[in-house]
Amino acid sequence: MRYDVVIIGSGVAGLYAAIALPKTLKVLIINKSNPWECNTYYAQGGVTTAYNDDDIELHVRDTLDAGAGMCNAEAVRMMSEHSQEVIRDLINRGFAFDKDEEGNLLYTKEAAHSRSRILHAGGDATGRYLHFFLLNQNPHPMLSNTTVVDLLIRNNQCCGVEVVSEGSRRIILADNVIIASGGVGSLYEYHTNASTISGDIHGICIEKGIALESMEMMQFHPTVFVANNWARKQLLSEALRGEGAQVVDENGYRFLFEYDPRGELAPRDIVSRAIFDYKKRSAKQVFLSCEQFESEYFKERFPNIYKALNDLGFHLPKDRVPISPAFHYAVGGIKSDINGNVPGIKGLYTVGEAASTGVHGANRLASNSLLEGLVFARKAAHSIIENPVNSCNTRFEIGTEALEMPGDKEKKDFLRRIMWENVSIVRTPKGLQRAREAIEEMLNQKIGRLLRLRLLSARCIVESAQKRSKSIGVHYMTQGVSE
Repeated sequence: MRYDVVIIGSGVAGLYAAIALPKTLKVLIINKSNPWECNTYYAQGGVTTAYNDDDIELHVRDTLDAGAGMCNAEAVRMMSEHSQEVIRDLINRGFAFDKDEEGNLLYTKEAAHSRSRILHAGGDATGRYLHFFLLNQNPHPMLSNTTVVDLLIRNNQCCGVEVVSEGSRRIILADNVIIASGGVGSLYEYHTNASTISGDIHGICIEKGIALESMEMMQFHPTVFVANNWARKQLLSEALRGEGAQVVDENGYRFLFEYDPRGELAPRDIVSRAIFDYKKRSAKQVFLSCEQFESEYFKERFPNIYKALNDLGFHLPKDRVPISPAFHYAVGGIKSDINGNVPGIKGLYTVGEAASTGVHGANRLASNSLLEGLVFARKAAHSIIENPVNSCNTRFEIGTEALEMPGDKEKKDFLRRIMWENVSIVRTPKGLQRAREAIEEMLNQKIGRLLRLRLLSARCIVESAQKRSKSIGVHYMTQGVSE
């Protein structure tokens, strides 16, 4: 099979790239499971946009401040300058953001934003609504329950992908490939990501010598209900704290102000570390209190959180919910330029959470992720249209490495545990070394290809963390005297 464009992933970035590509091109979208099993579907936060032209400078500054001096300023500015454009495009296509009683767009505020500039849909179901809308807008075919196990690259040109689908492996040729496969959530024991998000493509890139960037920058969401048996833990949206929810201990004490004068509105990395540290030194449970919300408003504004927690036995907004930080977002990723191009490889693009455009620096500003996916997906699609490449005529053989081996599941679970214990919110040189040695040991054993790819991605995260001895943004190092 040959296509003009193959898109790996069916989240916001993959789908928005797809609808920006004309029907005259032969396009195929590949997703690992069902189309909705992606991080976009589970996104509770909204879409950031510059409120107006005058707000662009302030949005840029807020993003740069959150990124702790490590952002690509050019990419940040481009994202903000195109934000109103992509919002207008969605609205013109028929997407409905939440509005006030007068019919005006309803802008909200979240942590580290200096003003209200975040749009939501369906209250706390922005990702779900946006994903459903983009699926219905997409004119191109989709291949589901299909895992990409290799990128086909010859002479610095991407020529397609190798996949496993319906139990068999096959080659799919393409003049262009867009990687929109998401981040690395399943590498961690506690995470908020879809079950399909496991860093496989990052591992393939490592094999191919494709640069990954800022892989030590892994963001942990501070307010997550982790006391369930699911792999994906229940996220409690940033918007809750943005609209007044409070982080308290079992005595009702708002301890966050001991760590930052902004309290609940401090950036996520600060709040996550504060909760982590306070629980450790006080031995007290930490809760999210939504008691200040009026009941009917809470049900309308946060319907999915309300239902999910109600199903678990909590009666919101009355009950306090025990919380813990959990892995949430890969700030780093596959290095790309501002048009989504992967440097040095013709016909290969990466967008969304899989990519590292530099817009997030050392810490992603709340709700910039959906915006990034929209803006850079559109840029990648336009780049493909404007810069056609010559088709590959090379023949590729199907790989022979076993995809899975006995014992892989147990090793995968062990990997998730060592990543959580040693490479998460607070890191130490000894902990990072323990993780690296454990990963190397597994890499030297008889394992399947899918586990090997995860391990390569995990090792890259550890190596990147070891190279950065000083704390910055979400990367927090301590000498671990108590180890």
